Amino acid sequence: MENLGRGLVAVRADDNKAFLLNSKVLKGGTNHMDETADFTKDNTYDVVPVVDGREQEESESWTLKADTDVEPLFRIPIRSGGPIRYLWVGDFDGDGEFDFILGRQEPPFLWKVNKDPNSEDQGTIESGSSTIDLRHADGVTVYDFDGDGVAEVTLKITNGVTLGDGKVFKYDDDDHQFVAILKGTTGALLATAPIPDDYILDGPTAPHLVVYMNNRQDGGDFNLIEAAYTYNGRSAKMEWKWLRGSQDAPDGHNTRVIDVDGDGLDEVIEIGFLLNGDGNLRYSLWPSGVVHGDRYHVAKMYPDRRGLQGYGVQQRNPSLLYEYYYDARNGKVIWKHYGDELSNVGCGMAGDIDPTFPEMEVWSFSGVYNALENKLTADTDEYPWPQLGIWWDEGGGTTRLLTPYRFGATPVDGDPIFQGDFLGDWREELIFPNADFNELLIFTTPIESDIRLYTLMHNSDYRNAVTLKGYVQSHHVDYFLGIGMETPPTPDICYIGSQGSNAC
Repeated sequence: MENLGRGLVAVRADDNKAFLLNSKVLKGGTNHMDETADFTKDNTYDVVPVVDGREQEESESWTLKADTDVEPLFRIPIRSGGPIRYLWVGDFDGDGEFDFILGRQEPPFLWKVNKDPNSEDQGTIESGSSTIDLRHADGVTVYDFDGDGVAEVTLKITNGVTLGDGKVFKYDDDDHQFVAILKGTTGALLATAPIPDDYILDGPTAPHLVVYMNNRQDGGDFNLIEAAYTYNGRSAKMEWKWLRGSQDAPDGHNTRVIDVDGDGLDEVIEIGFLLNGDGNLRYSLWPSGVVHGDRYHVAKMYPDRRGLQGYGVQQRNPSLLYEYYYDARNGKVIWKHYGDELSNVGCGMAGDIDPTFPEMEVWSFSGVYNALENKLTADTDEYPWPQLGIWWDEGGGTTRLLTPYRFGATPVDGDPIFQGDFLGDWREELIFPNADFNELLIFTTPIESDIRLYTLMHNSDYRNAVTLKGYVQSHHVDYFLGIGMETPPTPDICYIGSQGSNAC
């Protein structure tokens, strides 16, 4: 995984204090409140690691400019342009710091890919063959696919797409689509592999890269293909594909790539079924009455239960099933909740918001339930809106802590364009554009914490989740993160990148 830098930032917490992510060795939380700062001047901070009592090389510095406003964020100017729906992070030059890729209808800083006239029909379910940035089918992924320490950008392309270096991709027709691997710093094409054309007579597919593609039949039903690709630094190859065909395997609006059973191999999981890492179907939740729904979560919801657990909500299920909780390893449904009328539940959340129980809670609009016990919490009517949760402080309450729009945040679909721990203090950052779409607002917590965890971006399940989009959902780690948690084990990973250094 990425050999990341320290992620040092400082924001002005109030008129007399600066908060930064210090004079004493930090043995608790990885944050510090500076109560000596003179805000009429520039204040510069750096981090010096201490290993076995010896100081190591200091980090890059961060300067809090004079007269900085009191706000839990910092701002990055970008070129003016159209609305921004998504942002991805990746280390494109191997320096240990994350870089940004924006999805918008105007160019970003370094390079642009012109998706040609086949991408203009964004407002329909059956969009053009090279269309991306569709909310359900984002069509872009950022990751270091070949493990060389620098991230690549992958997206779907078709005939006529102009790439970041100005070259035009050519093919015999506009219908066949390809997975394209691009160089992160230039947008130049590194490799392509064909997207399966099994359902091409029904029109182009709309993929959640890398593994999910669907299109619509004339009768209104959706085809579905899952496929996995490898990139070795020279060429891209499809390893396997799975066609739903007539199988009862409900999908939703988000794909997860997660190791649900802890065997070191990732599985591909949808709202109603799971594929093993070799593309074979392990289970479907259809026999348990699950159909299509908008949102689901897979996480370590109960610390003492083996593997991971899942929670999902339903859209107009004929049986009136509203929500369900299940074992993500084998698909065994543990409990279900039914309503009294046909309903699109739409939103559902999972997180530890009740400190009286050592587990996560799950909720939609029918009350907050302790996940495993299926018991309503005492203040079940005080639930937060079940759309999106982040790790911001170290508490388990539901008090409002941040209102982004008051600082100029302007979401396109009501969601941040990025959510994730890309600065490294285990609490998560939120990124929004401003109203003029010429500035990124990066919100980071000003709240101190004594909890010390490794960066969430070095948790494999979490890192996979951060680069997947679809309908935006919270990201989860593969251990229980909540009140009363145990310190998670050091991740079994290799660090690759930062200025040529590799370490395992």
